[in-house]
Amino acid sequence: MGPGVVVTGLTLGALAVVSLLAFQANGAQDRAGGARPTPSATSSGPAASAAPSASATPTVPALPTTSGSGTRVVYSVGSHYVWLVDPKKNPQVVAAYPVTPGSVEPTPGSYPVYSRTPSTTGTDGRQIEHVVRFAQQNGVVFGFSAALDGATPTTDPKAKTGGIRSSRQDGQLLWDFAPNGTRVIVVA
Repeated sequence: MGPGVVVTGLTLGALAVVSLLAFQANGAQDRAGGARPTPSATSSGPAASAAPSASATPTVPALPTTSGSGTRVVYSVGSHYVWLVDPKKNPQVVAAYPVTPGSVEPTPGSYPVYSRTPSTTGTDGRQIEHVVRFAQQNGVVFGFSAALDGATPTTDPKAKTGGIRSSRQDGQLLWDFAPNGTRVIVVA
């Protein structure tokens, strides 16, 4: 057996091993991507729950392109989603989660967080925590919060409420992310 045959055999063997490893790595990436929980499922907090199965994980809408730049909280009145964006991080969207609005929505624009309250009673009479207020329009105060019992805002057509509710763990994320002065960008 000549040296050319040995080199050819070693080359073919190496190519087979590399191909097998590439195939396995591709499968591992697909498995990791499919089982990745949403940012809210990975958050830790007083009421953190088990991560949902891959089939139950909702699709997170993309960060709206009209959301500006810099560190900000983005709220979409159209999709009822919140994104916490920090351009110094990779990925820049550090969390994204669904919320339930009150009976009135804020006007699209840029607002600073102007007030925070650790816990209080919401306009619907529920005990809430992590209240982060960012706008007042026509006598309605708009802010993010989480109900201690997990309740969403009551949709009483006579009551004008601007509370935007999230889960407790997502409320904790926003509370930690958005001190007074943080920009809240409201998009359509």
